[in-house]
Amino acid sequence: VCYGTDAAAFARKQRAADVGGIEVAVAALQAHPQVTGVQQSGCRALFNVCVGSDAAARARRQRAVTAGATETAVGAMQAHPGDETIQRQGQRLRDLA
Repeated sequence: VCYGTDAAAFARKQRAADVGGIEVAVAALQAHPQVTGVQQSGCRALFNVCVGSDAAARARRQRAVTAGATETAVGAMQAHPGDETIQRQGQRLRDLA
């Protein structure tokens, strides 16, 4: 839903953030730390919502940091050290902060 770099994608990213999507994704990651699929998809979703270089993207990143996304990504990476997808997605998410 939030993948892409065109104007429509950025509008979808903002709508997702506006309705609490960032906080829901962080909560799902925190609630299911041992479920690989949740960790993979959650980190990917947060990255997709937060990526961008405009002021709105910076605000979404700050919102994600405030919601605990950075710590949650680190926790996912520590809980799944052998999962390449979680390592990659978690690092990408951390790099945005």
